[in-house]
Amino acid sequence: MVAAVSSPSARASSATVAVEGLSHWYGHAAMRRQVLQGVDLTITPGEVVLLTGPSGCGKTTLLTLVGALRSVQQGSVRVFGQELHGAGRDVRQRLRRSIGMIFQGHNLLRCLTAEQNVQMGSDLLEGLSYRARRDQARQWLRAVGLGDELGKLPHDLSGGQKQRVAIARALAARPRLLLADEPTAALDSRTGREVVDLLQSLAREQGCGVLMVTHDPRILDVADRLVRMEDGRLMQDG
Repeated sequence: MVAAVSSPSARASSATVAVEGLSHWYGHAAMRRQVLQGVDLTITPGEVVLLTGPSGCGKTTLLTLVGALRSVQQGSVRVFGQELHGAGRDVRQRLRRSIGMIFQGHNLLRCLTAEQNVQMGSDLLEGLSYRARRDQARQWLRAVGLGDELGKLPHDLSGGQKQRVAIARALAARPRLLLADEPTAALDSRTGREVVDLLQSLAREQGCGVLMVTHDPRILDVADRLVRMEDGRLMQDG
């Protein structure tokens, strides 16, 4: 049997993310089901961690808890030193301003163009003029290969293009932590490589911690660490 992952105290003290003994359940009474079991995980500034494992094993639940999208039920989740267990909605909302999130559903606003959707990320940055935020949105769209699609609405974009807009929006906010759920799933091999190279550059240049769920074997080389989840437990750390 492979031992569960532990979080060395030296790393946890300066960590972007420090998770200890995290457990989570869905449902009530007879329908109550445990999806995370005593998870320990640490992510340091500038580190890229890839999380793999079969569908339904708890990977996305872990991302949403670290991203302050759900309340922590049991255990400790500290993000930028802030404890999320017992934290109120205001605390979680404030933390999310420094967290970039890329989920498979894209979550683009249908009434906004690609440029306007990405500018929503830039709008989180303080001290920038409207023109600077617009120019930054265009820069990120060019970086993900959508420089010619600025004025298109989401319904005029393919699934892969929507994913790239969502990635550009997350990067435009210059987050301190980036959480990504299968960011290359809808992308061809060349575009997928360009995207993960961008994420790796963000980690290196801005000290941004990255936690990425993936089933894509083509991008494993960008990881500083590979972590595998099975049945709600982290099983190995390489």
